[in-house]
Amino acid sequence: MRRLPRRSRGAAADAEPIGAVEASSGRGWPRRVGTFVAFASLGLLVWEALKFVGGDPWRTETWTWDPPLRIWFATDLQLPHVWDIVGALANPVQRNQEASLAQFLVGAAAYTWREAAIGFVAGAIIGIVLAAIFVHSRLLERALVPYVIASQTIPIVALAPMIVFAFGQDVASVVIIATYLTFFPVTIAMIRGLRSPDPRAMELMRSYAASRRAIFWKLRLPASLPYLFTALKISATASIVGAIVGEGPGGIPDGLGRAIINFNNQYISGPEKLWAAILASAVLGIVFFGLVWLAELAVLRGRAAPAAS
Repeated sequence: MRRLPRRSRGAAADAEPIGAVEASSGRGWPRRVGTFVAFASLGLLVWEALKFVGGDPWRTETWTWDPPLRIWFATDLQLPHVWDIVGALANPVQRNQEASLAQFLVGAAAYTWREAAIGFVAGAIIGIVLAAIFVHSRLLERALVPYVIASQTIPIVALAPMIVFAFGQDVASVVIIATYLTFFPVTIAMIRGLRSPDPRAMELMRSYAASRRAIFWKLRLPASLPYLFTALKISATASIVGAIVGEGPGGIPDGLGRAIINFNNQYISGPEKLWAAILASAVLGIVFFGLVWLAELAVLRGRAAPAAS
């Protein structure tokens, strides 16, 4: 009788997200942080190099530099110097106000993060529940997954005003927008994650007459955690974007979305403020991503790396 080839553990783990085990064990984080710092430094260097070559003249008390080229987007109005943006953080956010721009942006970022975090949690729960339903019902998966995918084809800029009109100009609308951008990556990743366990483990569970609930909690869900955290890291930044976009039509006066709109209206008199608000938004997304990454390290710590197939 011909023997079937034995399936290796490495083959069963092929579907696991690349780098998930490395991230879960905490190895390699200095390299990742170093790579991020290197890319950020390179971006700032290119930024200032463009201004050095094609920006406005540089003048100090003892030195003047007149760039040989004129690049339209490298002017001080279109592309302020990095040190001017950083310096603006220490200046008052408005005239005759004691609060600095940095203090104002930190408060606005905290407000936006609270909205995004609520939508992030709600979207993650919805995504996990939908994925569990689809994995256990092929009929519902075939019927509803195309609509889940189609829901993401609507631009969020166009959808946000409709949500605000339906639910009113308050925090609830912003949370719904953040939830909308969060649930989709979690749903798609968890469908694959919940189907990732080794078929032999599934057969073993069934041979012991394990219920669907027991299989879900003891086998499917633990196996899907690397997929879940991969989706959550994507959703963390997406929820921040959704909250910022929603704060404009949502009429939220305290978040980064309103700050970006206000500083955009004042751009001619202070372009550094708008760039500083954009920088604060980017930092907020990175921090939220980092929090999810730290949670991934804590939850997946100690998982063994898959053996080579």
